[in-house]
Amino acid sequence: MSTPAGRDHPRTSLYTDHYELTMLQAALHSGAAQRKCVFEAFARRLPDGRRYGIVAGTGRLLEGIADFRFGPAELDFLRRNQIVNEETLEYLSTYRFSGDVWGYAEGEAYFPYSPILIVEATFAEACILETYVLSVLNHDSAIASAASRMVTAAGNRPCIEMGSRRTQEESAAAAARAAVVAGFASTSNLEAGLRYGIKTVGTAAHSFTLLHDSERQAFEAQIASMGPGTSLLVDTYDVEAGVRTAVELAGPSLGAVRLDSGDLIAQAQWVRQLLDDLGNHNTKIVVTSDLDEYAIAALQSAPVDSYGVGTSLVTGSGAPTASMVYKLVSRTDDNGDFVSVAKAAKNKASRGGRKYALRRLNEQGIASQEILGVGHHPEDDGNDRMLLQQFIKNGELLPGWTGPEGVVRARQRHMDSMAELPAVVNRLQRGEPAIPTVYEED
Repeated sequence: MSTPAGRDHPRTSLYTDHYELTMLQAALHSGAAQRKCVFEAFARRLPDGRRYGIVAGTGRLLEGIADFRFGPAELDFLRRNQIVNEETLEYLSTYRFSGDVWGYAEGEAYFPYSPILIVEATFAEACILETYVLSVLNHDSAIASAASRMVTAAGNRPCIEMGSRRTQEESAAAAARAAVVAGFASTSNLEAGLRYGIKTVGTAAHSFTLLHDSERQAFEAQIASMGPGTSLLVDTYDVEAGVRTAVELAGPSLGAVRLDSGDLIAQAQWVRQLLDDLGNHNTKIVVTSDLDEYAIAALQSAPVDSYGVGTSLVTGSGAPTASMVYKLVSRTDDNGDFVSVAKAAKNKASRGGRKYALRRLNEQGIASQEILGVGHHPEDDGNDRMLLQQFIKNGELLPGWTGPEGVVRARQRHMDSMAELPAVVNRLQRGEPAIPTVYEED
């Protein structure tokens, strides 16, 4: 993605932890820094009650890796605070990632131990990416996983991301992007619109109505400025009076009314009837007010046309992180041969070896297993689908994964991936992951 003119995003190189640079320094000292390594990002488990996760943030991450540099300001900070020695500073001054990056395509469903991202590079190049990789993937995948559940609960009714005021400003733009990857139709966040080409929407808050001497005057001003097809917020005072005033002023061309409080199910029922009685059969009903996937599911029987979702979405609807880890799974020895390595700590064990992932599909295209070949490609029986895509080759970012194009592709991948999963995934059930993860050893 090219950066819009006039924008100067901060470098990503210090979006990292102190100990990654001290590890680099020690590895340079020992001579092991140039050993070729394979790091893998994965989640050991899904959040409680979840049956699948959705990969998001890959496009943002790839852009950040491409810009992972240590300029004068960063080097001066490290030197001034004596974080690393001069040898390490010299190495960092010319740092540029030159390895390969593979992973699940953004928008893809994942399960426990799915190799969501694989980084192949020297230890020196790969180890200092750990915190940046995890901060992006953990945040964005948590948002996308929640968004996917909300979109599924909403069915054919569009969802609007509107949670910017409930999170940090950079997280807000990232959350909007992740939500759209997982099927949200639009966002209220203008920065996300600028960066990622996402459709933005919005009309007015309660303060606009309160600014005027009467609700009628507020509606008159909004309609005069934006046209009768605008959406009017009708619950500042009395909902029924608000709906009647909106219809009187805008006529049958009124675009929508928004409900933001009260018993939304009952309210939507009688507001729909009132709109129809007044001749506004085409005026839509938008509901907001602390919605999550369960509230959206409860509204399935109500005559609602779209949902605006904020707090629950940008906080992962109870699971604000995807709990991914970044582990070294293979590295070369002194002879240049790759050896598998793995952590063996209780409850945090990992599986060594470079992974190759395949989703086993039946003749109807429905998934039954996630097959992880350790050190080899699992055999495709003719219906299956290989999951790993290459994003960076020899340090060069491959086209199609970043910017607005990457968001569009990721959104389509989410739709395709969900179509492969058993129908039970599409209900808000608790239990084991939708399909099991199976290892195939050499």
